[in-house]
Amino acid sequence: MLTLPITIPDIAETLREAARRNGLTQARLAEVAGISPRTLTHVLSGQEDFRLTTLMALADRLGLAVLVVPKGAAAAVAAGDTVGPPVRSVITEALDAAHARRESRAAKERG
Repeated sequence: MLTLPITIPDIAETLREAARRNGLTQARLAEVAGISPRTLTHVLSGQEDFRLTTLMALADRLGLAVLVVPKGAAAAVAAGDTVGPPVRSVITEALDAAHARRESRAAKERG
């Protein structure tokens, strides 16, 4: 259950759980979100502050939304249903296909 106020460690845990649900490694999440692996490590550690734009990019790629609501409405938002995996976009499908082709080529070259 969501408790208020939400802390940076709470946000980091939410992002880690969403990445696991979506089957994304940290390397893949950093790639699709357009951030460096180092930045992602810092965000997911829950120990460092991060930019709002970084949070928005990660949330978007994980099928999450960043919401700013009045405090009185926050409990109602927290009580809502959990949404399943995100709807995959054409861009996500194309990126996944390109990633799979690159991995396939690399595997063939190795052996």
